[in-house]
Amino acid sequence: MPYHWTDTPEGPLVLELSAHNSLTPRGFVWMIGITSALLVLPLFSVLGTVILWWMLPFLAAAVAMLWFALKRSYADRRVYETLERKGDDVTLTHFPARGQPVSWSCNIFWVRVDIHKTGGPVDHYLTLTGSGRTVEIGKFLSEDERKALFGELSNYLSEQR
Repeated sequence: MPYHWTDTPEGPLVLELSAHNSLTPRGFVWMIGITSALLVLPLFSVLGTVILWWMLPFLAAAVAMLWFALKRSYADRRVYETLERKGDDVTLTHFPARGQPVSWSCNIFWVRVDIHKTGGPVDHYLTLTGSGRTVEIGKFLSEDERKALFGELSNYLSEQR
């Protein structure tokens, strides 16, 4: 799961959510390595000719563009959220890939978690309501993960009241 609970009574951190990256750093290395190897294979047939020097920059550019695209994808997926409890206040902080973090706080006794099966930007849209505002939580999670998080979040909030 791309989220986990910190269930210690001393620690203020309650829930951390992060976007799922399907390509691991090790997979990234394998992807670049295999792509480079497959692009170099046809060059063996033109070794020692002028054609090699004409093809080499284009193949190097293809690998460089793949590298850049995968790194950019990693940077865009560096989004995460934290839900912390300090005393009676619960704070949801969204850390976007670019820009400043956005926070929302409310007294834990007034927080309500809702799941909107339809009508939201995605199916099973998950929100927290309190202090006169409704905020989205876990928008980067999959539908099944949002359903599971709704149950866990509902249980957590009911236990804390």
